[in-house]
Amino acid sequence: MMTPLETEPTAAPVVDDLPFEPFEPHLLLWNGHMQTLAAAWLGDNRAPSPSSDEHRIQLADGDQLVIHDNQPADWQPTGPATVLLHGLCGSATSAYMARIADKLNQRGQRTFRVDMRGCGAGQDLAKRPYHAGRSDDLAAAVAYVRDLCPASPLHAVGFSLGGNILLKWLGEQHEASSGPVTRAIAVNPPIDLQRCTDHLTTACRGFYDRHFAKLLFQHVRETHHWRIQLPAAWSARRPRRLLEFDELFTAPRAGFASAADYYHHCSAARVIERINVPTLILSSRDDPLVPVGTLENQDWPECVRLHFAPRGGHLGYIGRSSSNDPDRNWMDWRVVDWLTSGGPA
Repeated sequence: MMTPLETEPTAAPVVDDLPFEPFEPHLLLWNGHMQTLAAAWLGDNRAPSPSSDEHRIQLADGDQLVIHDNQPADWQPTGPATVLLHGLCGSATSAYMARIADKLNQRGQRTFRVDMRGCGAGQDLAKRPYHAGRSDDLAAAVAYVRDLCPASPLHAVGFSLGGNILLKWLGEQHEASSGPVTRAIAVNPPIDLQRCTDHLTTACRGFYDRHFAKLLFQHVRETHHWRIQLPAAWSARRPRRLLEFDELFTAPRAGFASAADYYHHCSAARVIERINVPTLILSSRDDPLVPVGTLENQDWPECVRLHFAPRGGHLGYIGRSSSNDPDRNWMDWRVVDWLTSGGPA
């Protein structure tokens, strides 16, 4: 049986005044674990991927990314455009990516859903694996979209691991005279990779840790360019922990000395104070994967706003039908609110 999430002591609560609809969890999904698992596995929470045009982006090291372009019929060249980046073990067709792209399309925004290296439609187009520090890949995707939509206000959204990549990229490009995006949002971002990985070993008795290690191992085995790079030891025993996977596969294949070296250099927390683009951090206090203290105790610049829902889990936020939102997916509507209302920044 799952145990409740034990959160660490945090600093004084972050108070925000964003006029968001309060999140009220579905009556049957009252804690973070239930919200997280329901969002990942309940069929009625999924959405069909909108039809899209595919673009391939050539990266400097020879690998390629695929982005999925969803353009509303009435979109104009000066209309807004949004780049969306998925989380660990996800893709451009992940339910939250498809739902939110559709909602933004209905509000006149052209959307570009990015498949990270080796994910989704780009599964066999990359020799090198994706990871939490691939901000150069996001930069390439944004530059490509900027060329397609030179007159558009450009936004960016990152979910979970994609949120860390987005925040890292925003911090790295702070010296640009005019930022490539005008507004951004990161949902449940694991900005301190070491602390989040350590947390997974105990959260829900290690269930999430084992689950992600299994999914990543399967992904590598199913991907041609990565399969031949598998450590020989894994032929007898697959990795049981995310740390083990990163130590023996992610870190060496991405040029890091160790998993600890990878976590240190790729955590967005190192550069967050440099962000100068209006950005929203959306998370929950009962996220079983990202301890709220990693976000609450961080020094944030004035242009970054934080909103913590009391509940919602990790990319869950499945609400009651009595909500004022058009459907139960509270997270979707907060992303839409932030990107379409021109609200406080």
